[in-house]
Amino acid sequence: MKRYEAYAAQIAEMIATGALKPGDRIPTVRDAGRQQGISPATVFRAYYLLESRGLIVARPRSGYYVSALPERVPPPVVSQPLQQSTAVEKADLIYEVLGAAKQPQIVPLGSAFPSVRLFPLDKLARSVSRGMRAFDPGRVVADLSPGNAELRRLIALRYRIDGLRVSADEIVVTDGAMEALNLCLLAVTKPGDAVILESPTFYGALQALERLHLRAIEIPTDPLSGIDLQALATVLRRQRPAACWLMPSFQNPLGSLMPESRKAELVQLLAEHEVPLIEDDVYGDLYYAAQRPRPAKAFDQQGLVLHCSSFSKSLAPGYRIGWVAPGRYVRQLQRLKLGTTLSAAMPSQVALADYLSGSGFDPHLRRLRERLAEQRDAMAAAVAEFFPKGTRATRPEGGYFMWLELPRNIDTLSLHRQALRKGISIAPGALFSARNDFAHCLRLNYGHPDDRRVNRALRTLGQLAAALQR
Repeated sequence: MKRYEAYAAQIAEMIATGALKPGDRIPTVRDAGRQQGISPATVFRAYYLLESRGLIVARPRSGYYVSALPERVPPPVVSQPLQQSTAVEKADLIYEVLGAAKQPQIVPLGSAFPSVRLFPLDKLARSVSRGMRAFDPGRVVADLSPGNAELRRLIALRYRIDGLRVSADEIVVTDGAMEALNLCLLAVTKPGDAVILESPTFYGALQALERLHLRAIEIPTDPLSGIDLQALATVLRRQRPAACWLMPSFQNPLGSLMPESRKAELVQLLAEHEVPLIEDDVYGDLYYAAQRPRPAKAFDQQGLVLHCSSFSKSLAPGYRIGWVAPGRYVRQLQRLKLGTTLSAAMPSQVALADYLSGSGFDPHLRRLRERLAEQRDAMAAAVAEFFPKGTRATRPEGGYFMWLELPRNIDTLSLHRQALRKGISIAPGALFSARNDFAHCLRLNYGHPDDRRVNRALRTLGQLAAALQR
């Protein structure tokens, strides 16, 4: 984090905690520079960043002041699923909803992807060219599962920088995170087994369970702090699940972030019951705080955490490069990958290895996180202004999804169909449960800050929701 970002984060924290209140004057550029030991230019950059996020406002010849905060929408309540093993039959609905929103003219609030214009595609293209010119054709066979050695080395290096003990030999490169997650399920379950999920959960997990003839056990999940560990402990004692599939950092669709102490407790609890954790960490790099949150893998002493991630959300959408660090299951994952798709695409692997060997990834991530945080705040303000009274919404500290809980008499599947007719996609709550526990909820994607249609679409959605309430 750069010095101006660190100082901006310090002021933002004081505003969030109430130490600085709306209308309060913040330190002058001169005073801040003297107090923090930073240059006036650094202070100005920090204040410009805070101003762009709507946290402070400049008054001519007077200085900077804390903005009057927009009305805050309260967070959704903690889910209350049945917590019983349930068969999954969601494929048709998921296909219908996702397939209807592929057209480019649709405002992609229901999309699972951020805007491609947020990514350094030109630089990646040059990396493809450089990487393939230098590529030794003999590596085609050598780089079959577990994948390109240099790419695995660079991924492992990033883990070590973050303080995680993950070796290159443990990493298996896959065709995106979804393949990694599916291979993990194949490694630790058999048909008929039950798998623990958060509630609400990522619909991709439901698709995988349905395809592999597995059952779902959905656990109450706090929109702020993640899965309920007490409820999880009860299920582990009573139902003997085969595995857990969880997103401890910036969960899709809630955006919840488990505190590190709770991640450590989660890993310890699962180790006591010898239940493997399939950790989906694809949004881990998209944090807005000063440091990347440590994944559950950081607390794994037994090799029971199969940690999955990808470059699709943070760097290279469409390149389809993910990976898994599967702990004690590394041999099974290598064989499963080799026995299914042999290898991830070589051009994508060598391109990403070339790009990561330079110094551009972290500056790109800083810019990406900054834009996503700004767009989150803009969407939160629009939801407060346009949506019906009684609406609740999350305010994630990472990722690019916001979860809305509307008044219970609003059916968001009907809202989805009406919105499509207006050229707007949403992800209705019915996608995110094996049952139908979230019929009045929806997920919105705020990862499109370059799309000027978003604010107008949110106004239209609010009007449609209000009409359904009548």
